Amino acid sequence: MSHPNVTAVQHALDAADARDSSGAGCQVIELDDGVHTAVAAAQALGVEVGQIANSLIFEVGGEPLLVLTSGRHRVDTARVAADLGVPKLHRASPEFVREHTGQPIGGVAPLGHPKPVRTLIDTALAEYDQIWAAGGVPRAVFPITYPELLRVTSAAPAQVAAA
Repeated sequence: MSHPNVTAVQHALDAADARDSSGAGCQVIELDDGVHTAVAAAQALGVEVGQIANSLIFEVGGEPLLVLTSGRHRVDTARVAADLGVPKLHRASPEFVREHTGQPIGGVAPLGHPKPVRTLIDTALAEYDQIWAAGGVPRAVFPITYPELLRVTSAAPAQVAAA
């Protein structure tokens, strides 16, 4: 039986009619082991590390900001803060992440949260026909396209890595 977080993510994908690169409905899959890093996820899936959409939660003025970034680089927090017109992004605590997403660090999905979370998606992910995102727990992932991920999350595309 699936974890409740995985079920919530799958329900959110189904409700949004989310599609993967083949045009089929997105399906959350559960791997044998947790994949806490983009490198581990890419190895488990047999894909490039850049195809992994890392989910990072930051705290901005007491509110969550989800940044989905390509696994091949790191978020330039100063750049993102400047683009958003805020002084600084604060890395969220595990408690803050769980409070706002209902999910643990290492498994935060781009959707399926108790309420919508402001989301930015790395434009570098657009280079891939299919990307993989977390499915609510560290061992769950799902395939999706960049345009679909933008659509189902109502996210803003952003350059989030250093220039």
